[in-house]
Amino acid sequence: MSISDASPSDTRPVNLVPVASWMQINNMTAKVVLSGHVNVYTLEGVWTQIRQEQDAWLSAGKGQNYSLTLDASQVTSLDGSGFAFLIDLEQAQLKAGAHFAIDGLDTRYQPLLREFEPIANLFPVPVTKPKRSFVVSTGMATDNFLKDGAGLITFTGHLASDLFWSIRNIRQVRWGDFVNAAVEAGINALPIVGLVAFLIGVILSFQAAIGMKQFGAVSFVGPLAALGIVREMGPLITAILLAGRSSAAFAAEIGTMTVNSEVDALITGGLSPMRFLVVPRVLAGVLVAPILTLYADIVSIGASMVTMLAYGIPFSNFYNGMLNAVDLEDIGSGLIKATLFGIVVSAVGCLRGMQTGDGAAAVGISATRAVVSSIVLIVLVDGIFAYISYKTGF
Repeated sequence: MSISDASPSDTRPVNLVPVASWMQINNMTAKVVLSGHVNVYTLEGVWTQIRQEQDAWLSAGKGQNYSLTLDASQVTSLDGSGFAFLIDLEQAQLKAGAHFAIDGLDTRYQPLLREFEPIANLFPVPVTKPKRSFVVSTGMATDNFLKDGAGLITFTGHLASDLFWSIRNIRQVRWGDFVNAAVEAGINALPIVGLVAFLIGVILSFQAAIGMKQFGAVSFVGPLAALGIVREMGPLITAILLAGRSSAAFAAEIGTMTVNSEVDALITGGLSPMRFLVVPRVLAGVLVAPILTLYADIVSIGASMVTMLAYGIPFSNFYNGMLNAVDLEDIGSGLIKATLFGIVVSAVGCLRGMQTGDGAAAVGISATRAVVSSIVLIVLVDGIFAYISYKTGF
């Protein structure tokens, strides 16, 4: 841009002569001459050009015993970008093992330049973490697993003690938090639980009818589906949904309080975080899990009943077959299992919230761990319950 092309509103300085020029005196000595106003505008394009000249010069002789002098005697003004330019040149020299010197820099700029010494502190050497061997990784994973297991056992003991305390001191339980947790985990979960339960009933009936139709036993699909829903699918699906909703919500809520040091404030004030935060939520989980399971059972069985109409099975036949296949013992077995699932889901969510670390991602990590741990423990408890049912016939 020429002087005549500059608009009155353009505040950038117009420089016809570059503020920096490269001069190679001999193979091992070079000079960079700065002049005029050295700022972010005048260095545009010049910075890259000088650095390319410097890199080419250093690479030609691998930089050993090379000396670069920066002549700043003609500098009129120097801003932050100018200092960055000086530091960049010096860092390139030091990295190549070469010499660098500044001549003629005005004394008013010397204090600011000394603020960046030593230059090596501005460019720390990246630390490469040593690669862990398989044995070390396995040992660390085992140690973390054992510590997590010990923490779970300790938390279970404290929770059992505080639940027993809540039975003896009913009036001291925070029933307001209990109601809020029950509404959030129970009433607000009705739509999603109903939707999933309906789809499970339809899918289970259709899949069972495809196989049973080959043997001419479509009429047995309804009783079998109802039995499977009451004993297994209803409690399991409800528990998984609670793990995704309530367990993660409990972990995020308590985790946020942990990050904000609110849990430490409770301890400082002489209040037990277990009784103040965990007990109301676990009691809410114990209450809502069987209720949601019973609701899911009704919706799933109703969906199965509607589905069987496509195979010519009327409501009356489905209902009578279900009464012959399902009894109160089956319903009780499913509700007991659901209660255990409710304890697991709510307790694990609170545990992961109490274990939340520091940092912006800590709460998200705790919520993820709560969901994964809840689902794993749900399957484990389900397997133990199935074995007990096999041995006792319950």
